[in-house]
Amino acid sequence: MVVSHPEQHRGRWRPRLDRPALVALLFGLVGVGYRLVLTLYTVPVSNSDEATFGLAALHIGQGREHPVFLYGQHYMGMLESYLAAPLLAVFGPSWPVLRLPMLALYAIFLWLGYRLTRRLYAPWFAVLVVGLLALGPERVVRDQLTVVGGRPEVKPAVLLMLLIVVGLAAGSVRHRRLAVALFGLLAGLAAWSDWLILPYLAVAALALLWAVRRELLGWSGLLLVAGFVVGIAPMVVDNLRAGPGEDSLTVFREVSTKAGPLPPWSDRISGGLLEGVPLAHGLCPVDGCGRWQQWFGLLYPALLVAAAVLALVAYRRAAGTPAAGGTPRAARVGPVVQLALVVGAALTLLSYVRSPLAATSPLDNARYLSVLQLSLPAVLWPLWAAGVAGGRGTAGVLGRLTGALAAAVLATLAATTLVVTVLFAIGGTAASRTEERQARELAAALRADGPHEVYGDYWTCNRLIFNTDETVVCGVLDGDLSPGQNRYRPYWRQVGRAARPGYVVEVDSPMERRLRRLLADRPDAAPVREVGGYRVYHPDTPVRPWR
Repeated sequence: MVVSHPEQHRGRWRPRLDRPALVALLFGLVGVGYRLVLTLYTVPVSNSDEATFGLAALHIGQGREHPVFLYGQHYMGMLESYLAAPLLAVFGPSWPVLRLPMLALYAIFLWLGYRLTRRLYAPWFAVLVVGLLALGPERVVRDQLTVVGGRPEVKPAVLLMLLIVVGLAAGSVRHRRLAVALFGLLAGLAAWSDWLILPYLAVAALALLWAVRRELLGWSGLLLVAGFVVGIAPMVVDNLRAGPGEDSLTVFREVSTKAGPLPPWSDRISGGLLEGVPLAHGLCPVDGCGRWQQWFGLLYPALLVAAAVLALVAYRRAAGTPAAGGTPRAARVGPVVQLALVVGAALTLLSYVRSPLAATSPLDNARYLSVLQLSLPAVLWPLWAAGVAGGRGTAGVLGRLTGALAAAVLATLAATTLVVTVLFAIGGTAASRTEERQARELAAALRADGPHEVYGDYWTCNRLIFNTDETVVCGVLDGDLSPGQNRYRPYWRQVGRAARPGYVVEVDSPMERRLRRLLADRPDAAPVREVGGYRVYHPDTPVRPWR
């Protein structure tokens, strides 16, 4: 499939993009530009989870720490912190600077997505896919831009792995062994970074095995294993050093089973399909889907089945038919990779609906379905194919009706995503910007006037530490003033040694009410200031009821 044409100009050869490539480039620039503006304004709003990655990046850049997993846990890789560390080392702590690598990863994701979709399907269909991926309300852009681990980097990794498979089968890769080694390295890095991508890694590995199974018996196989070992080595080394019950599998299993009794399958499927799938594809605002937006979730399983059938039919037609200038395997690799995208989406969705969270908290956990964007071309291809077939002059009445219906579904999908994105861009960013401004005001006040050792809740502490470049250190307390989730223990110990720590509490929160009861009528019970929706207390004698 030709993407560009070489053109001689004054003795030099320059690529000339064809019309679909130019339109896709325009859509891509719009998508990147839109997200760049959001990044500069710190939209979506930052939080303490993201701040933990930012603080780890600061520590990496300073040579203080070299974490394998997110502070306080053993199953979320820190690749994003390592990517941001050089920038923070030069420019200091800043939310836009922290997120710039995520913006670059999104741009790479768009480019690779276009390349793969065009290779597997059709040029103008690839343009449609890029256009849809360029849009994005809060749920979508939060998964793409915020530094919370895994998803921004694993999606381009999988796309590149599948492009390697296509190139190897088509014979267009010159350094085949190096390509196989790169496949293994990407798989290892992705597995370390985020386990949510494992279904896609599995189907990509099967596609590679199908494409070059004989080569894998020799040096290529050894290089594949070596690349994977190098990529996953941080996780392996950390697990070898972990104490009993602290290895990744044990911790992840404990986290996955803390959600309580298992709701009925019907509730989990409903939460996964009617809320999770539309949210992950940008059809709904972050606060949930209306009934008119849930249609895509109902249609999604049928589209997966249709896509699988089309891929199998294409595979059978290509069997024994060499591609132009190639082999039968080159002709069949497209359907194989199409089927891999379908199976990857099905396994991801099945894994999600097995969790109680699909029913009990579908809005908060729809982020776990963001990797389904990888399979968007495969899911939408049956609609595009039906629309194109219905538009042909040879189509019958039923074919034309089917094509018109398919085109209407695609148009509705694009229009809904566009409307939700525009509504978010126009009116959905104000709350994020207000909260971000209040967080900066609080950080500036404490940085200037103290106290510099404080206690606060989880969602206050690490963001405050990052905003003050560790000038203010915060220990996490729960609402009853008992020790909370302190991901980085040195902060907790530093505040614990303070002779006169402060307390940063949200106005009229359970933590503030508990603190005021403990302070009672002491002369130092009054807050020293109120800023950004918080009250700052600085009693003469520390209040540490857990001691």
